[in-house]
Formats: sequence, structure tokens, C-alpha cells
Amino acid sequence: MHSATCSRGRFLAPLMFSAMLTALLPAAIARPAWCNPEVALNEVLADPARDWDGDQVIDATDDEWVEIVNTGAVSADLTGLRLGDLDRAWAYEFTGTLAIGGRLVVFGSASQAWQVANSQPAFGHRLANVGDTVVLWHLTATDTVVVDQVTYVDHEAEDDRSSGRRPDGSDTWELFDALNPYEGATPPLGNGCAPTPGESNACVTPVEETTWGQIKARARGGQ
Repeated sequence: MHSATCSRGRFLAPLMFSAMLTALLPAAIARPAWCNPEVALNEVLADPARDWDGDQVIDATDDEWVEIVNTGAVSADLTGLRLGDLDRAWAYEFTGTLAIGGRLVVFGSASQAWQVANSQPAFGHRLANVGDTVVLWHLTATDTVVVDQVTYVDHEAEDDRSSGRRPDGSDTWELFDALNPYEGATPPLGNGCAPTPGESNACVTPVEETTWGQIKARARGGQ
């Protein structure tokens, strides 16, 4: 399978692999026929310390989550889009469409269910707490395209901190740390906002547990 890229992600040192690979590919492959950068990674939470998926159990694997967003002017066809890493260890495959401005959250529990159903190793997102890279791929019979990717670093993956675009779909990634304030000096610094699975990446402060229950319910309903 060929591999190409139309990525708009945040590039750090581990992502040089993708740039080097693209430079070595023929021009026809480096400019894939399918490329919809309006569908993008929007928020990632790698180290859960609460019940994010709403199953009444706190689980380090099940409660991890990755969110995508459609910033385009039309509904997006999600056929062939998969979550994985740079080694193509698949975590989830999307189906259906995503409405204009729509957000879709994939919890680790949903990732494992997809993996079991598709005879994949059932490890969920397997987001490392010392930093990692999340990749949104598009697969066809002849091509494998990097649509988007983001690398987060160690302090972004502490309890209940997320990395997200603010505003949704923008080129700016921020550390959402209201639930576990970051007091260090290594970028990215915390923005004091809370993670918002399934919701706009606006700056909100959690007030009561029922608020998070409502957010989780809406996030699950979007899958």
C-alpha cells in the first residue's frame, strides 16, 4: 500500500517521519485523489481519571477519548477514515457522515468494541501517558492517506488534561487543564479550560457532576 499525506496536524519531532516519507514519494502519490482536511482531529484525552464514557466505571483504557470535527461547508463522508498511530495500529474505523460543524467522540470502550468486532488486537486507543502521536487515516483499496495527526507531550497527558484545537478545527492546539491545573513552564501552557468531549472547545469550567453527565450523554449520542 502507498502512503501519502494531506495532514494539517501539529508537527513535532516524531512526525518528521511523515514529512520524509512524503518527500520520497512520486508527485502523483504525494497529492492523493482523496483529501478532505475539513475533517480533523479536534481533541485528545490520554490519561482519564474519571468516568468519561459514562458506564459508571473509571477505566484507564475505556475512558480515553479522541474527537474529530467537520469544519467544512458540507456534510463529510467518513467512509474509510480510521484512527491509529504512525505504525497503523488501528483503533477505530468511522462510518456514515458527519454534519457541518459536527463533532464525533470515540471513547476507548468504543475503540475496543470495534477492534474485537474486526479481529484486531483489543487495546483501545493505547494513548501513552508520556506523549504520543494520534493519526487520522483514510484508507482505500490502493492508497493510505494521512488526513491529520497530532503529537502531545508528557505534561499534556496527566490526569484529565486534554489537548484540543481552540477554536474547533483551527491550527491552534491548547492544553485544557481546568480539572488538573498545569503549573509548569514547558509549552503548551494550560488555558484553564475544561475538556469538552462532544462539545465546542470553548472555555468552560466544570460546576457540578451532572454537567459532565450531560456532556457524556451528548458525546455518546454522536457516535
